[in-house]
Amino acid sequence: MRSIILDTDIGSDVDDAMALAQIMGSPDLELLEVHTVYGDTRLRAQLARRYAALAGRDLVVVPGAAETLSGREVWWAGHEGTLHEDLASETVSPESAPQRLVARLRERPGELDVAAIGPLTNVAKALQLEPEVARWIRHLWVMGGSFGDERSEHNFKSDDLAAQVVLSAGIPTTVTGLEITQQVTIEASRLERIRAAGRLGAALGADIEQWWAYWNETWNVPHDPVAVLALSRPELFRFSEVGRVAIAVGGDSAGRSTFTPDPEGTVRIVTGVDAERVAEEITARIVAAYPADHGEIDGDGS
Repeated sequence: MRSIILDTDIGSDVDDAMALAQIMGSPDLELLEVHTVYGDTRLRAQLARRYAALAGRDLVVVPGAAETLSGREVWWAGHEGTLHEDLASETVSPESAPQRLVARLRERPGELDVAAIGPLTNVAKALQLEPEVARWIRHLWVMGGSFGDERSEHNFKSDDLAAQVVLSAGIPTTVTGLEITQQVTIEASRLERIRAAGRLGAALGADIEQWWAYWNETWNVPHDPVAVLALSRPELFRFSEVGRVAIAVGGDSAGRSTFTPDPEGTVRIVTGVDAERVAEEITARIVAAYPADHGEIDGDGS
């Protein structure tokens, strides 16, 4: 059993909601709380609370940094939370995610994993508040970057400065980039299995379809669930040796990521994936988040 804090920009790409459901359906993970980042973090927190309530869980959700360290404008799709009624009724923590992260890590140094599947602003701010955070995180699991090509991935580009701060801090880290996540897809047959998983599955299925319609596709890439699964099922992945990840800051190449092996480094990247088995495991864990015999709490988390 690994104890984990999820840091997410849930609500735009549906893969964040999929990752949250996946974690809730993972018997080997204890989800302590969720922190939200990037843009309207209160709305994102209310959406995370709603998903937890649909899975019968009373989950602590803490809004975090709305603005990026880099000053880059936040990208907002416009559909965030629109399929969920009365989200304002969801109760979220009055604390701020960077401060909360410092406090939780101070309580249990070396015991907690952090899965950061959005821009890395909250983690960077936590490091600014308390540099010991770099030593207190057991392991950091990041969805970000693209290695071996010239692409600037969204999470790193959105806050290139935060990515640079976090990935140079000496935290034991595993990064899963686009060249890995894009080998995995969720298509119609798996959507139907998700949709059949009670109220949670119905809500998530609707959000998946909304995301498909946004891109005029009939499938999506579960970037964030793939990155999270590397924690639970490492045998389905291949990993580099440790090294360092450099992030380009500013200009046309902002967010571009480069990995260099270095035995003195603390970061490794995912280099291979069993795509079909990973897609199946993601789907099965999402479905398991809503076992047939478990109850529900009200939509406001009560």
